[in-house]
This record gives sequence, C-alpha cells and structure tokens, in this order.
Amino acid sequence: MFRGEKTVLQRPTKDQALPGRPESMPHAKTHVVTGAPMDPPFSGMELAMFGLGCFWGAERIFWQMPGVHTTMVGYAGGHTPNPTYEEVCSGMTGHNEVVRVAFDPLQTIYKALLEQFWQAHDPTQGDQQGNDRGTQYRSGIYCYSADQRQQAITSRDAYGQALATAGRDPITTEICDVPEFYYAEDYHQQYLAKNPHGYCGLGGTGVCYPTSV
Repeated sequence: MFRGEKTVLQRPTKDQALPGRPESMPHAKTHVVTGAPMDPPFSGMELAMFGLGCFWGAERIFWQMPGVHTTMVGYAGGHTPNPTYEEVCSGMTGHNEVVRVAFDPLQTIYKALLEQFWQAHDPTQGDQQGNDRGTQYRSGIYCYSADQRQQAITSRDAYGQALATAGRDPITTEICDVPEFYYAEDYHQQYLAKNPHGYCGLGGTGVCYPTSV
C-alpha cells in the first residue's frame, strides 16, 4: 500500500443494513485468562472501547495490561442488532470489530489505554489494517464520558503531530460516543489465548506516543 492511499469504503444506511436478531450471541461467562466475569456490572471498574483492526489481537493487547480487569470482543458502531461474524464481514451491518475493556482506575488510567491503542496499530489507513480490508477494521475510540472524549482528542492531536513529524499520513480514527455493544461469538472471545499460534494482523507505525502528553 503506497503512502497516501487509504481504503475508504461505503457503509450501509440504517435502511440498507441487515435486520439482525433480538437474541445476543451466546458466550462464556468468565474470561479464560483473567477468570473475571464477561458480563456487567463490573463493580468498581471503568469501561473503555476501541476498534483497531482484527479484534483477536486487539483484545490480547489489552488483557495483558496491568490494571485491566476483563476484556471482551464484539461489534459496535453499526445498525444491525446482534450481528453474526459473517454478517459483519459482508459490510452490510456498518459495525466495527471492537474490544471492550473493564479496568480498575486505582491501578491504571485511561491515558495508558490510549497510549497502547495508538502504538498497537496504524491509525492512518482508513478501513484497513495491514492485509485486513473492510469497514469492520476501521480505527475508532468510543467514549463513555466527556472526559474520555477530551482525552481521546488530545491524544489524537499529539500522536498526529508525532506521525506528521515522522512523515506519516494523517490519522483517520473516528472518535465518538460509545455505541451499543454486541458480543461476538464465543469462539472469538480471547481467541489468541485459546489459539496461541493464531493469526494477528496488527502492527504499529513504529512511531512512539509522545511521553509529554
């Protein structure tokens, strides 16, 4: 992919999107790595949500962080309720592959999650991460509060400047209020813990997040 070329694909409108279903995807009740619950309420925890390409690798990045209580993968940012993986991959739901993170604010801070987010993928590619192409692979930060939104914007501007200094393209990451989260199928949850040699297409830009932020 040449620098300056971005994959930008059409997303369906609400009227065009697949109808979905009222039932949520069955999933395990506990995280296979941390042993923590996979369903709310997450007492004493704060939530964060990110899209940074294939959610298998994204989830592993966050469950390995100190202070993270539990993680789960799913679909968000589209129109179809409780979509299947195949429906999301069709491009006709509008959803992104996301990881939802429950973290202990006494042990870590949202800024640390943002730093990991920026450095773990390439936020300049539009609807693509590496060889993974589609609207479900777009870069996104989904905010649970006004404070999270402000921190996300500040971090985007700082990392965007660092990328520009390194001669890289502008950031395409969407930053918006948190949409409804739909659990992905159980086999996707903690996939790389169950399949240690499984595929992970995530790769950063090689540009460090500014420590002064």
